[in-house]
Amino acid sequence: MLGAHAGRAHGETGVGGDVTFAIDAEAEEFMEQFLAREAPETGFYSEDRGLVAPDGAEQVLVVDPIDGTRPALAGLESCCVSVAAAPLREGVTMAEVSHGCVVEIRSGAVFLAERGAGLLESPPVVLSANEDLERAFFAYGFRGRPALIQATVLAGLIDAASVGGGTFELGSACFDMTRVLTGQLDAYIEPGPRIIADVPQALEEFRRVGRGAVLNNSPYDLAAAVLCLEEGGAVVSDAYGRPLGDRPLLGAGPEFQMSVVAGANPALHAKAIAALDEGIAALSRSTV
Repeated sequence: MLGAHAGRAHGETGVGGDVTFAIDAEAEEFMEQFLAREAPETGFYSEDRGLVAPDGAEQVLVVDPIDGTRPALAGLESCCVSVAAAPLREGVTMAEVSHGCVVEIRSGAVFLAERGAGLLESPPVVLSANEDLERAFFAYGFRGRPALIQATVLAGLIDAASVGGGTFELGSACFDMTRVLTGQLDAYIEPGPRIIADVPQALEEFRRVGRGAVLNNSPYDLAAAVLCLEEGGAVVSDAYGRPLGDRPLLGAGPEFQMSVVAGANPALHAKAIAALDEGIAALSRSTV
């Protein structure tokens, strides 16, 4: 269905608040049937279904069957399947993810990590040594975010890299983050939840653009990719610079959503956080 216009038909809204396109519904149905056949004792949490678990299940797969639905609908390469494995228990956190796997749908490239054991499978890891924001190549997301607010916070970063580097909106958090491992990007920067926390009046605009929902990154968007980057040697935090390990793994509402800054090296990561500090201050002073 990649690139097929039939996949763009709208269905019901998923538990995360985003539109469920026909291609999403197909992927979710396949996933549920596959797991029922191959791992009936295992629960899953997905973008459109939420938590589905048989009685007595001890493990859960946190799955985004298509991370990058819109690129998939356009037939572009920046769409992935994301699967993270963890114990199924109340209060399970990101730090308890034992395995993370991201597969590029179009190319078939696989990133597979086991906590404490590194990357078990991936394309060659080439972390960028660039520490200069003016030479940085980085990605960010605008889907479901108010454009003026998001641009105000990212303006310093975008302007700095506009000529000597490059900035991209590729439509998939997993694809963006794994580009840091391949060396194609220096960083992935997504400040949405920090914006709402630090500038609460922005929440109304997030809900307006999200058709009543807040559409920042949820655990199912990040869990597998975060483990892959951590095991691959990249630096990953929220937009304040704090680790993501204590964040809840199972959930999709605003209280579960996470900002994220993934950098190829500590120096660039720190500079990105400092630039976000300045961007949040600029938003606070604005009339947006």
